[in-house]
Amino acid sequence: MNVFFHELRALRKTTIIWTLSLVGVVVLFMSMFPTIAKDIEDYKKVLDGFPDAVKQAMGLQVETFGSVLGFYAYVFVYISLCGAIQAMNFGTAIVSKEAREKTADFLLTKPITRKAILTAKVLASFTAILFTSIVYVIASWVMVAAVATDEYSTKAFFLISLSLFFIQLIFLAVGILFSVTLPKIKSVLSVSLGTVFGFFIVGMLSSTSGDDFKRYLSPFKYVDSHYLIEHTSFEGSFLIAGLGIVLVSVIVSYITYLKKDIHSV
Repeated sequence: MNVFFHELRALRKTTIIWTLSLVGVVVLFMSMFPTIAKDIEDYKKVLDGFPDAVKQAMGLQVETFGSVLGFYAYVFVYISLCGAIQAMNFGTAIVSKEAREKTADFLLTKPITRKAILTAKVLASFTAILFTSIVYVIASWVMVAAVATDEYSTKAFFLISLSLFFIQLIFLAVGILFSVTLPKIKSVLSVSLGTVFGFFIVGMLSSTSGDDFKRYLSPFKYVDSHYLIEHTSFEGSFLIAGLGIVLVSVIVSYITYLKKDIHSV
């Protein structure tokens, strides 16, 4: 039994749907940019009326909103939210679906170790989000180039787009940890949505406080698109923090799964 390819086939349809959805969102929003850029002064007058706290929470910078990268950075806030939900769904379902469908004991009777089973599942989910990110980056590149009305940094654009995979990787790892450690997950979607939206709201609140330390509380704030536009590089401390979460989550997941009691039907 090739667990990796079995899991990949199981994720195929969902991955395609999520990928097309993300591409559809970026195409929809970026297609509005030429109209917004044309009347940017009117939009700025409206946006200037928003309270500073609201603009910070929404990731909105009025001074760059009229540039193609500034507008893309605003759109990316919601792209990353959707991508995080996808990754969290995949991670949370990675082991819990066997327990929920009562097929775990059947799988473990096969001539394959628990370590190999979990590794195959993790690699399949990793491949799925990698595919989503690659397709998204290509589609967004084409779309941004098509609607751009000003010069922009290609490097900054790719750094912003590639950060989708970084955010997805964090939530995939957290989802795997939940899947292995939580005793029984009845609904993957409710756990995923609750976790992702919880971190998203924490990230919005941390933006309004102006305290950089609070950014560590939400993976969504580990990447600042406006910082990438200005410096064309990631913030090292947040990059290390994100990779640390991934590493710790995966290690704890393996240790827990190898020792976990699997109940039979």
